[in-house]
Amino acid sequence: MRYISTRGQSAPRDFGGVLLAGLAEDGGLFMPESWPVRSAAEWRALRDLPYADLAATVIHPFVGDTLSLETLRNLCARAYQGFDHPARVPLTQLDHGLWVQELFHGPTLAFKDLALQLLGHLFEHVLTERDETVTIVGATSGDTGSAAIEACRDRARIKIAILHPEGRTSEVQRRQMTTIPAANVFNIAIDGTFDDCQDMVKGLFADVSFRKDTQLTAVNSINWARIAAQIPYYVAAALALGAPDREVAFAVPTGNFGNVLAAWAARRMGLPISRLVIGSNRNDILTRFLAANDMTARGVEPSLSPSMDIQVSSNFERLLFELLGRDAGATAGLMQEFRRTGHMPVPDAAWASATALFQGFALDDAGTAAAIRRIHDTTGYLADPHTAIGIAAAEVARLPRAAPIVAMATAHPAKFPDAVEKATGIRPSLPPRLAHLMTAPERFTRAPNDLAAVETLIRAFVKRNDAQSNNPWGTAA
Repeated sequence: MRYISTRGQSAPRDFGGVLLAGLAEDGGLFMPESWPVRSAAEWRALRDLPYADLAATVIHPFVGDTLSLETLRNLCARAYQGFDHPARVPLTQLDHGLWVQELFHGPTLAFKDLALQLLGHLFEHVLTERDETVTIVGATSGDTGSAAIEACRDRARIKIAILHPEGRTSEVQRRQMTTIPAANVFNIAIDGTFDDCQDMVKGLFADVSFRKDTQLTAVNSINWARIAAQIPYYVAAALALGAPDREVAFAVPTGNFGNVLAAWAARRMGLPISRLVIGSNRNDILTRFLAANDMTARGVEPSLSPSMDIQVSSNFERLLFELLGRDAGATAGLMQEFRRTGHMPVPDAAWASATALFQGFALDDAGTAAAIRRIHDTTGYLADPHTAIGIAAAEVARLPRAAPIVAMATAHPAKFPDAVEKATGIRPSLPPRLAHLMTAPERFTRAPNDLAAVETLIRAFVKRNDAQSNNPWGTAA
């Protein structure tokens, strides 16, 4: 399996090269050169596999010769052994034809664990084989940072720096990042939004000297390995509900477009997915695009669902590349126009192709709180704000006697206790293993929304040699 850039100016790479590179040198995102497609019989053969074996089998065509299937199985088994639920990604039925798939049973209580726990093992394996080290830099709107830190903490060949928008995550999300006492972890609180943090990461990658000096790589969903590792749970849900002999639909609370893109990839591999519903909050650029071909960025507004407080959904570029017939030049042109003006003039034919599969739905904070309360009152299910938007989107899209629809539960309600308690009167508790979280000391460094200042901080972090220190770099909060 080889990978090409959505902007066409970077040399093709194998899976190992894409894993370690993260972002393409031309600013584009890596995509498979061709799509592996499974027959109905091949899908049926996966039905009874434990989740780790299913994941390895689904992911392996994207890995190619980088890892054997047996090695990948071992890595998946190790990645998912610490999850709280034996099914790893259990399904819960809420109503006739309406299901929730819980993706939050990993160490940081968010769906990001399903990809990032595996990525930590993939990085370690590939770096050991190549006798290399890397510096991972990532931006987070709340959940990626903690999941990435948990996956990469205390690994000798990895240093990890995570940028988060100060004051724009929940307290639990922030503390899951800033209370990790690992010497290879560096948290930076940026005076800005998630989009600012994401732009900062792209700016770091665009600096060729910095990228080379620090052996830079990415752990955000701009890294294709993240997307590949998210495909299996869509497969697991679809197979459990009758695929490939029955269609299924998914409703996905969406910010950076990576999670729903993994569902699209499962469909591209031959899984019968009839509809993909995107749930948004007040930062509704994706919903506006699907409703009226209006891809216009506005200011990011804080909300009850901070992981979706995004106006520039990086992974949309991957879908755009496909909608444009894999025309890298056209993709690059539209992305440059979007960066320059804040508006992306998607051709009508590409937009129509998107709306044939995707549907948009958005809730403001009042609607989100009402959805949390109504879902609990009618089904007994306690949903976090992101999951509540996903369930509400599924309810709107559900049709009588149509394919079953699965809403993706992306975070444990205890990650957003204030919003859940205000809506329902119930304050969800953290699992006992995280009981220390709210009293543990925090460590992070504040930084302005300035690329040069952040480069200086990360260069200093990378140069530190005391890998055995019990005190992480950075200042106490």
